[in-house]
Amino acid sequence: MTEFNWQRAVIKVGSALISPDGHQCSAKYLLAIARFITESREQGKQVVIVSSGSVAAGRSAIAHNAHPSIAEKQAMAAIGQTQMMANWSRFFDFPCAQVLLTYDDFHDRARYLNIKNTLRELLNNNVLPIVNENDTVAVDVLKVGDNDNLAAYTAMVAEADTLIICSDIDGLYDADPRLNPNARLIPHVEQIDGTIYGLAGGPGSKVGTGGMRTKIEAADKCSESGIQTLIVNGGKGEVFDALLDGRIPGTRFVPTKTPDSAKAQWLKHTLIATGRIDVDHGAREALIKSGASLLPVGIAKVEGDFMPGEAVEICHQGRPFAKGVTLYSAADLNAIKGMHSDDFESVIGYSSGEAVVHRDDLALL
Repeated sequence: MTEFNWQRAVIKVGSALISPDGHQCSAKYLLAIARFITESREQGKQVVIVSSGSVAAGRSAIAHNAHPSIAEKQAMAAIGQTQMMANWSRFFDFPCAQVLLTYDDFHDRARYLNIKNTLRELLNNNVLPIVNENDTVAVDVLKVGDNDNLAAYTAMVAEADTLIICSDIDGLYDADPRLNPNARLIPHVEQIDGTIYGLAGGPGSKVGTGGMRTKIEAADKCSESGIQTLIVNGGKGEVFDALLDGRIPGTRFVPTKTPDSAKAQWLKHTLIATGRIDVDHGAREALIKSGASLLPVGIAKVEGDFMPGEAVEICHQGRPFAKGVTLYSAADLNAIKGMHSDDFESVIGYSSGEAVVHRDDLALL
């Protein structure tokens, strides 16, 4: 087993552990997880839970066929969220706080900072934050893999050093262990590449929405942000005994770099690009090697229909190498690309400064 150390962890618990029968909350697998959290906190460590299961918990209360509609799932979530929180709260003698989020909350800079500040305040007051997707109002978050990636976003915004994904499988294998008895567990992943993604199978649970691929996606996001990720079997109590001893009975994804700044993490991983700007070789070199801002004189091509304040990918010969927040719209950039700042007002009637994307609002990918 691999040794590991941590101080602040996000623990993602899937639907199969929250609601094993797919219809209501259960304590069957959560007792060991709750004991791990309690003992970790007693050691001075901090924990945030990202919990699936609200839809599964409320499933029995809503009449539905084999394939519930979005509205039916949202109704299930509305009922199941209170059940899920009550189920968690009964394991602890300290306060728990529900934090309902959607992907949109991470994409907006102001809301991102509010999430960050709220989580910090809860942790500073020894409250256990329990994060769940706000499935009652957000349609897109009900698609495959949302809570694995939500856990990665939560780890980044919480400035955690560790993400622990509790699955119903022991970790990442070199083959599907449910189909191949000779499959071997991979205890240590140094780099996430196409080979690692190729090992991911489909969804492994009748009630969850995430498969191994989304867990690798989450690990990939965290790895690039300096956060280690563990995939462990949350259904085995001895796993958490091992974790308390500093051992990893599963797969550890090693961070590929030191932690980025919080703003760089937000720019790279949570802000959705609405357009692309292709730049020439000189501009690319200035951005990468000199930490410069992007100027219109280096822009070769503009794609998309974005507005000031929206995110854009910055590319060279079609290949993205940076992402940032633009100060000009696509229409205005098409008018001033290749020009110097002295000419802006005469062409588009105003100037927001010489930079299209300021270096403070730009992150290299």
